[in-house]
Amino acid sequence: MRIQLARVFRKYVSPETPVEMLKKKRDAEKICEQFGPGFRAITEVQKRFTARPIPDEALCAVLWEYKDRGKKGYDLTERFFALLREQLPELIVSGPERAGKDILLGTIFPDYPKPDRPVDFLICAGTEVLAVGLARYDSDRGGAQEDDRTGQYRDCATEIISYANAHGLKTKVVFLNDGPGLLLGSMWNDYSYIENLYPGRVLVTTLRMVPERLTLGWLKS
Repeated sequence: MRIQLARVFRKYVSPETPVEMLKKKRDAEKICEQFGPGFRAITEVQKRFTARPIPDEALCAVLWEYKDRGKKGYDLTERFFALLREQLPELIVSGPERAGKDILLGTIFPDYPKPDRPVDFLICAGTEVLAVGLARYDSDRGGAQEDDRTGQYRDCATEIISYANAHGLKTKVVFLNDGPGLLLGSMWNDYSYIENLYPGRVLVTTLRMVPERLTLGWLKS
């Protein structure tokens, strides 16, 4: 309920307040200090609010736009697992197919430098880990959030491949992404940049690209 009210607050009172700040209760005082002078007068908000139609379809959209948040991500991993098992039945694909705990690399590689590193899936041939992967559905992303995501991916890829090289492993990294957020800003170009940093070791793919790009030849190369 608090998150929903925060969304209404941002729409009606302070459009300048960053969404991320509204998620943290401890930032309330900081929000008032930084954005308070730009708050719309409460009398103006009340006047505009009472003039809204009943039923208020626009307000309903604000309150309901995130009701299925996470569901598309679950759908993505479930479809990916099914597709890969059909395409490469000789391999083992493991991980939470919908809701569930991430795989921590410390449980897969006992001496992994960051044992609490979470990943979404593993692709294995017997006991050999061919690839570790992250799956994300980008429904609405851009700006600072875009930079955060691609920066995290780059750091993750560097960490995993450095470990694999140090231990003589051919383990690869797969980033499965889908959704309209890929079309915002330079996100896809940034993903391609990460792939080009480690030719043959990192692969960025959408669900539709999986049959063509995520092949047995690439995984075992």
